[in-house]
Amino acid sequence: MKSDVRVRGSEKALRRDAAENRQRLLDAAATVFSERGLDVGVDEIARVAGVGIGTLYRRFPTKDALISELVRQVLEDFVALAEEALSAPEGKGLEQVLYGTGAILASNRGCLSRMWNDDETTILRDEYRRILFELLTRAKQHGRIREDAADADLDLIFWSVRGVVATTRGVTDTGWRRTMAIMIAGLRPGADALDAAPMSAHHVAQIMDQLNSR
Repeated sequence: MKSDVRVRGSEKALRRDAAENRQRLLDAAATVFSERGLDVGVDEIARVAGVGIGTLYRRFPTKDALISELVRQVLEDFVALAEEALSAPEGKGLEQVLYGTGAILASNRGCLSRMWNDDETTILRDEYRRILFELLTRAKQHGRIREDAADADLDLIFWSVRGVVATTRGVTDTGWRRTMAIMIAGLRPGADALDAAPMSAHHVAQIMDQLNSR
C-alpha cells in the first residue's frame, strides 16, 4: 500500500512539473516574441524558460503549436475579461474591457499577427465579440456612450490600438492608452455629430476575411 501511495505521489509530482514547465515555456514565449517578434528561435525560448530544448519539443512539437497555444491563452484572457466586465455597474463594463484588452495586447504584442487568423480560436473570438457588443448596448442604456456608436466602431478601435501597440514596440508599453482615451472620449454623449456612416457588417466581414488570410 505504501508503495502505491509513493507511485501515485510521484505521478502527481511529474504532472505538476510538466504543467509548470509548459506554463514557463508559454510565459517565456510571450516575453521573447513581444521583444523580438515571431522569427526568434525556439532555443531562445527554452533558454529564457530555463528548460532544455527537449522539454520544449515534448510540450510543443512545433513552433507553430507553441504560437497557437499562446494565442489561445490570450483569447481566453479576452473572454474572461469580458465576462468579468458584465458585472460592472452603470454601463462601465465597456470601458473596463476596452482598457483591459489593450493591456493584454500590449503584453502579447509579439503574436498580434496571429491573433485573428487562427481557426482553432474562432469560437473564443466570436464569444468575446458577442459580450463586447452587449457591453456597448449597456453603456448606451446608461448614457455613457453616444447612441449612434456602432458595433463596427469597436472593431475599428481595436484595429487602431493594435497598430499603435505594434508600432511602439521597444519604445513604450503604454502609448496605446492615450489613443484609447481619445477614442473613448469621442464615444461620449454630447460629442460633435459624426459626418460619416459606420462600416457595414459586410465591410467588417470582408476585413476579417483579409486578416484571416494573412
